[in-house]
Amino acid sequence: MNAPFDIATAKLHSQVDHDERGNFEYIGDLQQPGLSLSALTSQVQSHLEGLILGGKFSVCGEVFAAVRKIIVEILDAPGDLTDPEARRLFEVMVRDQIERFGFTRSNILQDTMSCSFYKIRIGRPYWAALAKRKSVANAVEPTLSLAAFKRRLQPGDVLTLVAAPAGHRALGSARKVVAVRSSDLILEGPSYLSFPRATAFACDGRRVRIGIGNERDPDAHLLYEWSRPA
Repeated sequence: MNAPFDIATAKLHSQVDHDERGNFEYIGDLQQPGLSLSALTSQVQSHLEGLILGGKFSVCGEVFAAVRKIIVEILDAPGDLTDPEARRLFEVMVRDQIERFGFTRSNILQDTMSCSFYKIRIGRPYWAALAKRKSVANAVEPTLSLAAFKRRLQPGDVLTLVAAPAGHRALGSARKVVAVRSSDLILEGPSYLSFPRATAFACDGRRVRIGIGNERDPDAHLLYEWSRPA
């Protein structure tokens, strides 16, 4: 990982402390006031992926009540983030780099804050990628892409859940597909199954594997048998 910039002349967000009166002030060296939300998200993503070797990120923006929010989802990282301390340190490092594009002014004694609004989360694609680097159970050869699966899946098809994390209430159940939508599908019940990112999906034309990993079980997944009525 390359050094982001000279910390002797510009401190990172996590290196700035409150003063004796409770004031905290940080202005990022990469901040560009007036930059559009789309341009800002593009710059943040390019900066993170250029700085963190092996890192992949999805950066999007939201606007609500005249407030802008930037959401950074970690899709892959060079290390194993199952360890809580390693995960915390990585998230602090990522936040420090994001904060270089923003500002924070606050006073903890007066309970006031004015800041850029950033949110960081580790996405399921990261846990799927980590599991692949280690070992996966119920591996499925990805011969059918997620986009092709969406096109071929039809109402009336049957998905039988044959493997899932322990205690899953639908394990063993066979449900017909009621409708296929862009982001999810509706099963009998009714119940809904959200489509994952392509990196957490695998299908060989008969079995469908959807990664739902997390820090406790990176390889957690749902495995379905896909069939059609005769």
